[in-house]
Amino acid sequence: MHYVVGRNQEVLDALPVAVRDRAAASRLPPWRAEEYAASRTLLRALLREIGEDVAGGPVAARSSGRPYLPGRPDLGVSLSHSSGWVAAAVGQGRDVGVDVQTPVHASGRLLRLCCSPADAEALAVLPEARRRGEFAWIFTVQEACVKAVGRGFSGRPWNVPVEVGQQAGIWGPVSWCAPRGGVPVPVACAWNVRLQDSS
Repeated sequence: MHYVVGRNQEVLDALPVAVRDRAAASRLPPWRAEEYAASRTLLRALLREIGEDVAGGPVAARSSGRPYLPGRPDLGVSLSHSSGWVAAAVGQGRDVGVDVQTPVHASGRLLRLCCSPADAEALAVLPEARRRGEFAWIFTVQEACVKAVGRGFSGRPWNVPVEVGQQAGIWGPVSWCAPRGGVPVPVACAWNVRLQDSS
């Protein structure tokens, strides 16, 4: 399992955008075009780095929105974006999910929906900036896990149990990690043991 995270503009300034990604991005609204091009460019860079270069081949999306590489069915891939940040993940022979979140206000209702009663209570008494950050870490894990099983929001990410400060865990058939050292924004990765065909 490999993942990388970066700022949209830094990715686009530092790395070449594949011709097919640039063409697809040109048909999107400007805000969406930037995150589209940056996430796919970051994924391609990660693939090159781990020796799995797809040489400008397509990064397609299933009807569920889940990305995949038509020429490399043995590789699971995932993309995420949030307020100027993008993340990409690749797993050999496994489904993967990645999520990046910039911290935003988390209401008491949202805390109660996504956290255990004890964690919601612990988060509610934290100063606003810390509460935002801690909640973002929790939600990145929840999103990454449901992406790894190919469901996204329809997978009800708020049902994935994550404790405040937890950095790794297991949810059903999914393992996950949310390493906090050296990353400037909350990001989490999740993976299954093998690829599933999910159209």
